[in-house]
This record gives sequence, structure tokens and C-alpha cells, in this order.
Amino acid sequence: MPGTQRHLTLRFLAAPMDGNTEGRVEGGLVLEWIDKAGYAAAVAWSGQYCVTAYVGNVRFSRPVLVGDMVEVQARIVHTGRTSMHIVCTVSSGSPRSEERAVTCQCLMVFVATDENGHPSEVPAFEPTDDWEREQQQIAVRRINGRREIEADMADQVYTEATASLRRTLRFLAKPTDVNWGGKVHGGSVMQWIDEAANLVAEQWHQGPAIAVFAGGVRFYRPIQIGHLVEVEARLIHTGHSSMHVSVHVRSGDPRSGGEMHTTTHCLMVLVALDPTGSRKVAVRSWNPTLPEDLALQSHAKRLIDIREQIARTAPREVPRTAEG
Repeated sequence: MPGTQRHLTLRFLAAPMDGNTEGRVEGGLVLEWIDKAGYAAAVAWSGQYCVTAYVGNVRFSRPVLVGDMVEVQARIVHTGRTSMHIVCTVSSGSPRSEERAVTCQCLMVFVATDENGHPSEVPAFEPTDDWEREQQQIAVRRINGRREIEADMADQVYTEATASLRRTLRFLAKPTDVNWGGKVHGGSVMQWIDEAANLVAEQWHQGPAIAVFAGGVRFYRPIQIGHLVEVEARLIHTGHSSMHVSVHVRSGDPRSGGEMHTTTHCLMVLVALDPTGSRKVAVRSWNPTLPEDLALQSHAKRLIDIREQIARTAPREVPRTAEG
């Protein structure tokens, strides 16, 4: 019944094929899990097909290890006329213990659509306990911060006038990438973003790197199966151990003459690790001199300030429920 299921939990073991060579699950796969749980919660609440509109302020606080029991909980915290704001929390730990440590948490926005793909109204959410009331207030306050991030990202110019490290992945969207609506799953797109950002970070650092943050993930249009996909990642700022990588995803019908449209844009932050992948280390500084590179570095610093303000209203840990 639409408007009645307020939360759900996906629960599974992190399989060997989910891990990297160090036995950790990459951030891109965790983002895919988050998107699947959020989608399931949005569909259950709305009773309609839904699309991912935004994923914000994903902070990875600890890695998921191969063999861990993983719980991905998605909870409705606010609705607009056609949108649903969902807090997703990933927790993991040994399957031999009931204890789970939070790996990451974020706020996602989904939009319900009708059979023609147009936004469709959803049941209104009314909080029933203190946690839900607090999270609804936080979700509403964070709308302005999200708009500020989106506006600043939209104002930036990305051209060939750069000396920055850039890498582009190109491939065709496969049938295995499809979601229940016949389009490429948003989680697959986020995994591609993580892979491209990781490629840039590790080539810049010349060593291992790991994602610690994903933000401003804005989905503009769906990707069709069979379309050519380009995932372009570009280094725009470095900190002591961090690398800020802007990623654009574009797609187009390869039979249409090569016209490509931007489908997704986000910023990834990765940190440099020592050769064993066990601790953070300093990374060489990116010191831009070209006007466009200097502007994007300033943009990255502004986003840091905005994110710090948003972090003050980050969701508290989700209470354990009877089903999760």
C-alpha cells in the first residue's frame, strides 16, 4: 500500500568478487547498494517507478570488508509534491556478531514518474517519532545548501584549456546495467564515477587511493542501453592528503553522429594511501596556473565551505528497527 512502508533494509554478505586486491569494497559498489536500497524505498512509498535525482554528502567513515555482513537501510524522512527524501545508512560487521559499524550515510532524493516519464505526485510523509521529526527538519534545511552546491557546480566551465590531469572512460551501456524501468541503473552510473575518479587519483598520487566523499551527484537525464558512455574525471584541487576530482558522465546514441549529452555530474574526494593501503599519506600538490584551472580550484574550496555547513546538520545514526 503506497504511503505506508516508511523504511526497509537490504541485508547480505560482501562477496569475494565485491572486494579489491586489499579485501576492501570500493566506494562505487557501496554507492550502488545505496541507490538500490533508496530506489526500493521510494517505489514502496510511492507505488510508482522512480528515478534518482540527487545524492548528497556521502561520507565514507570506514571500509566494508569482504565477508562482512552488510545492512543498507533506507528511511523516508521528507516528501515534496513528487519527490522523496531518503536517508540511506550502510552498516557492516562480522556475521558472527550482532554489532554493526556505520560505513557511510547520505541523503538521496528520488522523483516518482508516471507511465509517460513525467513527475507524479507521491503520498505525503508525516513523521511519527522524534528521530523522523528531526530528520525531516534537517532534510528541509539542507534543500538550500543543495541548491547552492548545484548552482555553483552549474556555473563552472570545463574546456580543453587546462593543464590538469584528466582521464576519460568510454564504453557502451550493457543490458546488464539496466534497471526496472529499462534505463541504466543510477547505482551503475555512480560506480562508473568512482572508477574514473579513482583512476585520476591513483595516477596523480602514483599509489593507492580511496574515496572518502561523494557529493553533488546530480542526475540530469537517463542513459539508454546501447548508448555510448563517456565518464570524464578531472583533478581540480588537492589538500594535504586529499584529491578533489570532478566527474562528468555523458551519453549518446552511437548511430546519431556522435552527439553526447551530460547525464550526471558530481565531485569525488579521495585520499592518498601508503603502498600497503593501510594509512593516509601526503599527496603532491596540484598548483594550477591557467585561468580555468584556478577557477575550478576556487570552486572546490567553496564547496568545502558549503559542505562543512551542511555537515553540521548531518543525519544522526539511524535507530535500529525491528526489521533492521
